[in-house]
Amino acid sequence: MLRQVVGKLLNGGVVANGADKLRPWLYVPSSALHNVNVLCAPRSFFGVEDFLDDDNSRPYTYQKGKKSKNPSKHVSFKQRTVAYMEPFTLDVFISKRFVQASLTHRVTSKQVAVAGTNSKDIKAVLKSRSDIPACLSVGRILAERAREADVYTASYTPRERDKFEGKIRAVVQSLIDNGIDVKIYLD
Repeated sequence: MLRQVVGKLLNGGVVANGADKLRPWLYVPSSALHNVNVLCAPRSFFGVEDFLDDDNSRPYTYQKGKKSKNPSKHVSFKQRTVAYMEPFTLDVFISKRFVQASLTHRVTSKQVAVAGTNSKDIKAVLKSRSDIPACLSVGRILAERAREADVYTASYTPRERDKFEGKIRAVVQSLIDNGIDVKIYLD
């Protein structure tokens, strides 16, 4: 509405009684009721016109397609294909009380093999559930379960807070020693 008022005033104003005098900052909408079309009337405050998107092409109830924040950004071939070339990822979680590791398929997000020191069969055998021998046994059991699922390669990228040493390194080294090829990506 304000855009139309300012546009009228800037484009010559309103002519009063055939004279060339401008009414000072006064806007009077005119309407023609004989054909039910409103001429020069401001847009309605709550009408659908107010809720149209930027191109005025569709009402607000439809979702817009997501626009890239950086449309000139190029996605490389490796970024597009790495999920299919190296489909399995290794995830290792170590807390003060237990160790858990899993192999996950990147595309389907399904866990193929899981091993942890909190499971009943491993818990009874170990003295401690969070030391280096526990990490080695988790890696060995995970490797066996991965081979049963026909998974022989995986990739591992440590989290930002994790350092590739100690218990995490023991789990990964145990996987490698038991026949699973693990590619390690360190930043």
